[in-house]
Amino acid sequence: MTRAGRPPLPDPADDDVSTRRYVHHNVVALGIDFGLFVVGLSFASQSTILPAFVAHLGASNPIIGAIPALMTLGWNLPSLFAAGYTESLAQKLPFVLRYTIWERLPFLVLAAVAFFVARPAPDLALAVTLAMLLTITSAGGLLMPAWMDIVGRAVPVGLRGRFFAVSSLLGGAGGLLGSILTAWVLARLAAPVGYGVCFLLAALFMGLSYVALAQVREPRGAAVEAAPLGAYLRRVGRVLRTDHNLAWYLLARGLGFVGMMASGFYTVYALRRFGAPDWAVGVFTTALVVGQMGGNLVLGSIADRFGHLVPLIIGMATLLLANAAAISAPTLQVFTLVFLLQGVQLAAANVSGLNVLLEFAPEPAARPTYVGLGTTLMTPVAFGAPLLAGLMADLFGFGPVFVTAGAGALASATLLLARVHEPRHRPSGAS
Repeated sequence: MTRAGRPPLPDPADDDVSTRRYVHHNVVALGIDFGLFVVGLSFASQSTILPAFVAHLGASNPIIGAIPALMTLGWNLPSLFAAGYTESLAQKLPFVLRYTIWERLPFLVLAAVAFFVARPAPDLALAVTLAMLLTITSAGGLLMPAWMDIVGRAVPVGLRGRFFAVSSLLGGAGGLLGSILTAWVLARLAAPVGYGVCFLLAALFMGLSYVALAQVREPRGAAVEAAPLGAYLRRVGRVLRTDHNLAWYLLARGLGFVGMMASGFYTVYALRRFGAPDWAVGVFTTALVVGQMGGNLVLGSIADRFGHLVPLIIGMATLLLANAAAISAPTLQVFTLVFLLQGVQLAAANVSGLNVLLEFAPEPAARPTYVGLGTTLMTPVAFGAPLLAGLMADLFGFGPVFVTAGAGALASATLLLARVHEPRHRPSGAS
């Protein structure tokens, strides 16, 4: 028996009836977990809600840029260092359930900050907010290899694109309703109280997501002996030196983070340039969610049929268009298109950004390492690009930020097209 109280299950690749039954159960449970998690994040969107909240606290442009930088630092940095330990676990779910509390409870702290600290002590509120965002994402980054390995064993390869797409689509539908509620709340409750209500709603859906995750019946995977960190990192270095296709992909992924460097500034720019009211943040979130829903609807099927590189290229192309629209939009209504396009790019990242790393892995046991490589190695550029964007916005205005981000998106798409080969098509590719 496992610590989750359930017997280990066979690998989903097996054809027996019971395994197929458990695959269906796990796809539903994991899909509900992921979908509710997405809904929760929509009430604390790093592209709309969080920049507007910290702007009300008096944050400067570099601090606003630090939001995606800190969150990216948390999501990416711990993964590779946790991957070696993750590979040593035959079952990952108990590990995930134990520590995912730390990516959910901090939303309650954010709500308390908005209700009780923001007005009397905005500087303290800002510091606690940034600390909570780093806590949420660090826990998520620590658990990412384990959670993705659970998905890799529980969901067949030909279904993973649609799994993430449908889960994100359902989460997006909930997030769309949530964005309407967000606009209503922010129109009727003055800041920062309205933001506190949003954070409470985020905490509620994160709690429901945890309940769904606890229902997963995890297939037992192959465990390997945990190597000392030094030896493990030397093995990782050999992977980078020998897997040239992975190295090109990681370079393209890094350029993609440059393309996303302006994401934290779209809302702030629109509020300042067009004098938009606070409730417009809800409209922006609606456009973002609609873009994600449409992108998920199309890109999941594309990924399952053609592989994950095609959705990623589409995502970079839409990000290029989003930055072009941010520069040229003459009205607030036209500027809303920026969030619609950004939503498509986020859908591409949700469907394929991590999924493709599972397929780069030459064998199932190596999946946590490849997920760790695809996240941790991105930390310098993913952390530094938004901070650079904040400094550029202070020194030169928002226009150069959007131009630089567009150039990064273009370079990423070009490299994916010219140098990276779809890993699913290699004869010995792992599934």
